[in-house]
Formats: sequence, structure tokens, C-alpha cells
Amino acid sequence: SQGGTLPSVVALVPARGGSKRVPGKNIRPLGGHPLLAYSVAAARRSGVFDAVVVSTDDEATAAIARHYGAEVPFMRPAALAGDLSPDIQWIEYTLRQLRDDGRPYDCFSILRPTSPFRQPETIRRCWAQFLGSPDIDSIRSVEQVTQHPGKMWVIHGERMAPLLLHPQGTPWHSQQYQALPEVYVQNASLEIAWSRVALEGGTIAGATLAPFLTMGSEGVDVNNQLDWLVAEELLRQGQANLPAVDEPPYAPPANPEGERL
Repeated sequence: SQGGTLPSVVALVPARGGSKRVPGKNIRPLGGHPLLAYSVAAARRSGVFDAVVVSTDDEATAAIARHYGAEVPFMRPAALAGDLSPDIQWIEYTLRQLRDDGRPYDCFSILRPTSPFRQPETIRRCWAQFLGSPDIDSIRSVEQVTQHPGKMWVIHGERMAPLLLHPQGTPWHSQQYQALPEVYVQNASLEIAWSRVALEGGTIAGATLAPFLTMGSEGVDVNNQLDWLVAEELLRQGQANLPAVDEPPYAPPANPEGERL
């Protein structure tokens, strides 16, 4: 960026219609609003983004996104919304479409709806860290692993071997957890990258990544049925908070007969 001005940045919220593990998870209600609402609210309240864009192939999801103040300037093509479609495809498509519409952005952030406890402050903290590391391609949220790879095994026929071989001495799998090297796993809370990484490099992360350490429930990911029960229990016990949402709960439009669609 020139002359001390901040780089422009767009929030990209992926919310395709299909989901195998929890049907319709992106718009399933949690704490009074569809899951998608919390990522949009956190993005808007953070004050970081020049635009908040939801990428979806589903009209019902698009209507919900707009209700909560996000843009859906175009729909995601079905070919980029399959179970096996890699993220880079829809990200490249979205950044190119925006650029072709006269809206190029220096950076993009991916805010997945499955991380509803991410707060505006989480995003501000990550953006500040990103701006403070000008030589990186991207920054990605991580947390310490609970299942350590040092305790993991690979099965070969009727035998097994440690996934990680210890150089010498006591093998990792026989050591106390506290003695194992610190290992981190990515979560879905957020990632930020320079747009060139996707548009020129063809990846969403690039080669030089910085770790963004999530705290508390910021990294809780809601993907399967058990995750939903955990999220609801965290809310019930007051151990996690959802971002504040200004809009009233979304109600689907009624059809002419007065029935909810």
C-alpha cells in the first residue's frame, strides 16, 4: 500500500447450500439466528473490511446473508460448490468477478460460518498481526492440538508403526503429553491473505504463513452433530458468547397463500 494507507480487504464468507454431515448447517439456527449471521455480524462489527461478501450457490442462503447485511453480488456456479471443490476455486472466482466489476481488493479474509464464536475483536487482532508482518503471504488461525501426532499410529496390514518416528531414546508414544513438542492444528476461525497469493499463486495460503493463535472459544468449529451439542452447551453454560447481531431473526418470506416457504 502507498503512503501509509491501509490495504483494502474483503471478507469472504463461504456458505454453499449442500452439507453432508449436518444438512443446511450454514443456515441452521443457533442462539436465535442462522449460523451464517454470526460471521457476517462479526465481520461488519470489526470495522476491518471494505466489503463483506457471501459466496453461495443457494438462493435461500443468499436471502439470509442479505438480511444480515452481507452482499451476495453474484451466485457461485454449481461446478465450484461440490463436496470436493477446493477453496481456491471459489476464492479465485469471487476475487476475479469483483475485480472485473471494478472492485479489486489487496487482501481477502475467509470467515467460515462454522466458527460462530469468532468475535469482532478476534478479527481486529488477526488483522493487526497481519499488517505487522509485511513479508508474509497469509496468516491462519491455529490452536494447540488435543490429539497429539506423537501418539498416532499408521496401520500396515496386521502391524502398526508410529506416525512420527522419534530420533532416539524414549519414543513419543511412551512419553507424557507435557514432554511432547508443541504442535498446532488449524481451525476454521479465520485466515487472511494477499489477493495475489490466490490470483497469481493459485493457493489460498501461499508459502510464508504466520500463526494466529485463537483463544478460548474463538476457534470452536461446528461441523457435525456432536459439535452442535457442544456449541449449544457452551452457550447454555455461558462459557462461550456469540457476536451481537443487530438485525431481527430472519423469517423466510411467505408465499401468496400465507404459508412460509
